[in-house]
Amino acid sequence: MIRHIVMWKFRPGTEAEQTRFFEGLRGLQGVIPQLLRCEVAVNVGKDNYDAVLISDFASLQDLETYKNDPRHKAVSSLCKSIREDRVAVDYEF
Repeated sequence: MIRHIVMWKFRPGTEAEQTRFFEGLRGLQGVIPQLLRCEVAVNVGKDNYDAVLISDFASLQDLETYKNDPRHKAVSSLCKSIREDRVAVDYEF
């Protein structure tokens, strides 16, 4: 199992923009078969990241397929104007 964790800090974006982005991320579960589970948390971590997305995949290949899926890319594009910083970590468990 592969866990993919992405942490963001946001520029001053509207709350509505951030909400649309989070809802879009949550909506990918059940739509993209490779995404087994995802969880979005806000305002967490010692560095006070505004959002953390934790996603589980069966394999690295499934993670890459997910990243290249047009539906995932569409949701990611919602975030580009409000994202300031992004850190991604993958680990196997």
